Amino acid sequence: MNIFDAIILGIVEGITEYLPVSSTAHLYFAGQLLGLEQDQFLTAFEIIIQIAPIFSVMIIYRERLMQGYDLWIKLIIAFIPTGIVGLIFHKQIEALFEANSTIVLMILTGVAFLAIEYLYKAKDHHIKDLENVTIKQAFLVGLFQVLSLVPGVSRSGVTILGGMLIGLRREVAMGFSFLLAIPTMSAASGYTLLKSYTFLNLEHISLLAIGFAVSFVVGYIAVKSFLVIVSKYSFKPFGVYLIASGLLFALFGVELV
Repeated sequence: MNIFDAIILGIVEGITEYLPVSSTAHLYFAGQLLGLEQDQFLTAFEIIIQIAPIFSVMIIYRERLMQGYDLWIKLIIAFIPTGIVGLIFHKQIEALFEANSTIVLMILTGVAFLAIEYLYKAKDHHIKDLENVTIKQAFLVGLFQVLSLVPGVSRSGVTILGGMLIGLRREVAMGFSFLLAIPTMSAASGYTLLKSYTFLNLEHISLLAIGFAVSFVVGYIAVKSFLVIVSKYSFKPFGVYLIASGLLFALFGVELV
């Protein structure tokens, strides 16, 4: 890997981490296009740059996060199902990466977005603010997030869809999904780094720093843009994109594992 590769992967991660389009699939595809071998360092590199967008979201939602403990409690409760399932079944989950189901799941997620948007009526989604999300609703979103442990299922996609299905307004479901990534991605990244840190050395510092910085900046821009796009056009563009990109990956014979 060189500096150019680190920049490209940082851009891809920053754009896709919080968009409902499966950042893992896009990173893998980008790595293939760049001719990179999916070795231990590349795996660790991808995990580290996934942390950067978390800081972007914390900055964007800093006022909400600093208003009190209630929101943090709901986020922790929502994280618990994924944390428990991931801890108990991590070996079985890792084995799922052998299956080439990512493309199919991307397309199905796109179809789900289009279907829910077709049925969506704002008056039926009575939760209009993050502070109004109940403990029960937070837990239910957390149950939906468990599905994202399956390779190819977008974490942000499935939690946003889940939030909308239980009565959250589109923008509230999106915001809660973004914030839920803070405990979820922190735990997942920390666990993976504990297993992979031995593959990092001083020679990698510059590549890691560049990838992290690019992912942070691009992630900030992507989240701000995402909020504007959804407020104007709903999730339909992302549903179409998921279907189109999944078909494109299939056309090129990309084996996402």
